[in-house]
Formats: sequence, C-alpha cells, structure tokens
Amino acid sequence: MKSGYKERFWEIDFIRGIAISMVIFFHILIDLNFFNIYKINVFSGVTLPIAYTVATTFLLLVGMSLTLKFSKIKYTPSKKGERLKIILRGLEIFGIGLLITLVTWLYLGEGFIIFGVLHCIGISIIFSIPFLTFRVQNLILGLVFIFLGLILKTFTVDFYWLAWLGFKPTTFYTVDYYPLLPWFGVVLIGIFLGNSLYPEGKRRYAVKDRSTVKIVSFSCFLGRHTLIIYLIHQPIIVGLIYILFL
Repeated sequence: MKSGYKERFWEIDFIRGIAISMVIFFHILIDLNFFNIYKINVFSGVTLPIAYTVATTFLLLVGMSLTLKFSKIKYTPSKKGERLKIILRGLEIFGIGLLITLVTWLYLGEGFIIFGVLHCIGISIIFSIPFLTFRVQNLILGLVFIFLGLILKTFTVDFYWLAWLGFKPTTFYTVDYYPLLPWFGVVLIGIFLGNSLYPEGKRRYAVKDRSTVKIVSFSCFLGRHTLIIYLIHQPIIVGLIYILFL
C-alpha cells in the first residue's frame, strides 16, 4: 500500500465520538420523557437543533469516511472487490435499520421508525459510489439536494411510497425520520470535505496529535465503535430507567 495512506485519523474518530455521546444524551431525554419521569418536548426548542446537529455531523463523517475507503481502493489490486465491500457495508447498515423498524413497531406501535438515520446512512453509502471522485461538484449537488429537501418539508402528499425520498404523507408520524432529501446532500458535502481535506487518503493540513490525551482517547474509542454503541445504548438506558425509576 502506498506510503502515507491511512485508514483512520484520530480527529475524525474524536468528532464521531462526541457525536455518539450527544446521541446518548438526547436519547436519555427522550426515554425520560417517554416514561413520564422528566417531561420535556424533545422535538422542539433547543433539543431539536441538537438532534439535527448530531445527524449532520454523522452524515458529514459518513461522506468523509467514504473518501478514505475509496482512496484505499486505488492502492488495492481488486478494485471491484473493494467497491463490493462498500456496497455490502451499506446494505448491512440498511438491514440493521430495517431491524430497528421491526423492533420499534413492536415496542412503540405508533411512531415507529420507518426511514431513520441508519436507513439513510445505508442507502447513502450505496448511492455515494458514483460521486466519490468528485469534489466541487459534490458541494454544489449537496446544496441542491438540501434545498430540494427543505422545499419538500413545506408540503405533504397523500401517498407513502416516496417517504424515503422526502415526500412526507399527511398523516405521517415517526420518531426518527431522515429522508434522502435533504440528508443525502449532507453526505455529498462530506465527500467534498473528505476529498478536500484528505486527498488520496492523506491529511492535507498538519494536525498535532492529541489522541493520547485521556478524554480525547476515550472519545476516539467511542468514535471507532459508534455502530455497536448506537445499537446497544438504548436497551441499556431503558434497563437503567426500569431499575432506578420504575
């Protein structure tokens, strides 16, 4: 493999670790509200911008991480095999999203997750493959997709089959909704940032290594294991609530 290429950069893991920590905090508020322990409207006020900030951070990092994976492809003999790995990763995450759909349908009933953040990430990974070599074009397309998504939010439709794209049905309600418009646009901007800041899988600008600082190291650890943390944190939170309050 070409000298200088790296699969991981501590600063990306660090930011991802902060984001998953914010997810845990936000879901604690949701669960406390759900069980009537601490009443707060988690979908308005200051908490809603927090949720969107976290989602934006994750999806930007998805795009940036994809550029690093694609840089690896250039230095491997089996390019088709590496592209297939990216597709399979997207399908894996989307499949986990479908599992969460089933679990929330059984547990919540009304408001169960139909096309949440994992569905969005999984499909975005697959759809991103043709865009991975672009730079400025992704910034432009990303902004266009975000703009279209914001327009779609202003009206509703009487059908469900395009809800994944951003056409929101009139009676639609779900606790986690991240359609491709506008959120795929955020991923494309992440690809733009990745190709700009880490061209050919190498850091363009010097960054002092802070990964040995304890709190940074801990955040990096969380950032390297975000998917498993995302999957297990809710059962742990709910279990603790039952033990401590119910």
